Amino acid sequence: MKFRKQIIGGAVLIALLGVLTGILITARLDLVNHAGTVELIAPVKPAAFFGGEQKFPSFVDLAKQVSPAVVNISTTKTIKRPPYPGGGRSPFGPGDPFDEFFDRFFQGGPSERPQRSLGSGFIIDSEGHIITNNHVVEGADEIQVQLTDKRKFDAKLIGTDPKTDLAVIKIEAKNLPMAILGDSNALNVGEWVLAVGNPFGLDHTVTAGIVSAKGRIIGAGPYDDFIQTDASINPGNSGGPLFNLEGKVVGVNTAIVAAGQGIGFAIPINMARDLVPQLIKSGKVTRAWLGVGIQEITPELAESFGLKEMKGGLVSNVFPNSPADKAGFQPGDIVSKLDGKEIKDSHELPALVARMPVGKEITITVLREGKEKNLVVKLGEMEQGEKAAETSAVKSNELGLMVRDMTPEEMNEVGVKQGILIIGVEPGSAAEFAGCHRGDILLAINNVKVAKIGDFRKEAEKIITGKIVRLHIKRDDQTIFLAFTK
Repeated sequence: MKFRKQIIGGAVLIALLGVLTGILITARLDLVNHAGTVELIAPVKPAAFFGGEQKFPSFVDLAKQVSPAVVNISTTKTIKRPPYPGGGRSPFGPGDPFDEFFDRFFQGGPSERPQRSLGSGFIIDSEGHIITNNHVVEGADEIQVQLTDKRKFDAKLIGTDPKTDLAVIKIEAKNLPMAILGDSNALNVGEWVLAVGNPFGLDHTVTAGIVSAKGRIIGAGPYDDFIQTDASINPGNSGGPLFNLEGKVVGVNTAIVAAGQGIGFAIPINMARDLVPQLIKSGKVTRAWLGVGIQEITPELAESFGLKEMKGGLVSNVFPNSPADKAGFQPGDIVSKLDGKEIKDSHELPALVARMPVGKEITITVLREGKEKNLVVKLGEMEQGEKAAETSAVKSNELGLMVRDMTPEEMNEVGVKQGILIIGVEPGSAAEFAGCHRGDILLAINNVKVAKIGDFRKEAEKIITGKIVRLHIKRDDQTIFLAFTK
């Protein structure tokens, strides 16, 4: 009995000690809090990441509002297959028992087949003009548009601009819903956006995400200035709109990173807004032309030129008889300002010049041997300038390629010691079917190195009709082989 009393008394004592300890700890925490020391655990407010009590956005009403102006685009174009190398004969020689098989399934002449593609677009006016991507409608023999109400229309190609991958098509229809164009310059990173399109033929699919970045350069063209978003964009979304939460178009969905999840790109609508009136009026975009090659300033180049910062654009080439040549530009000049506006990088100058009217006089400030120099230039027209720059180019009707020599600066920039630049691929040619692209660098034909246009012409003339042509190509950071039959 005495032992039980001792146990009970001990338990009561332990309990009292626990209460006292709790009171002391509470008092201590209260003292620490009042003393102004930062609390280890702060109270969490509801939806703190969305600005206080703001709720997670609902896209229901927005999707209903914007979807009717979005259209599905389907195209058909004829693809020519190159002739079979054996001309429809068995490769095992005449009299072979498989002769009939090869003659039936591999006939010698080139064949044609229809190629169908899907894309998206959006209506911008009551006249039926639709903005989409150039690559959606390029080379199409037929273009068909379907609206949300299932009405279908044949569309007419109005204008294209391959340099920005924009195009305008038109349908003849009444009572058309129209998209409202917003201001892509006002977009902020982290802002919610909505993509609507026709991915994989799943019409009017709506996906949501945020603006991941602005001003992205992805190597798609000379005027790269993309909006990056994690709103899901897939094949078939091309040409479709990117909306902000106000229901206004802020971008034209155009590209994805094949190996990346949640990485898509859209052309800023402000760029499209500048170009679309020209496409509707004349079917093309007329741009001003300076006539220089501009490259990025690397840390090594900055050090070699004695630059403190890697700002501006380095003139790597001056085209003969161009506006820049007449104004006195020299390779090695560093462009720092255009009409007093600072040029931050090599991509900014071509974009600014291209937006200016042909014939305008501008003042460009360059650094030459450490000293500033102002050059007054009267801008020319880009199309005429490009034609003049390509006067040394050679076209091979046999291979379907147009090529030109490369400057030493161009070869240094891409890291090759020899090669010629492919500046055009004939549509429907065997070279196009094999996968040749404009911008590829041709290193060799049938194992014979090509260092200049003369080499190309000589080797092209040697090739016999019906024989295999093997090209060694440099594309981006890799070299590949392509083969086709002449």
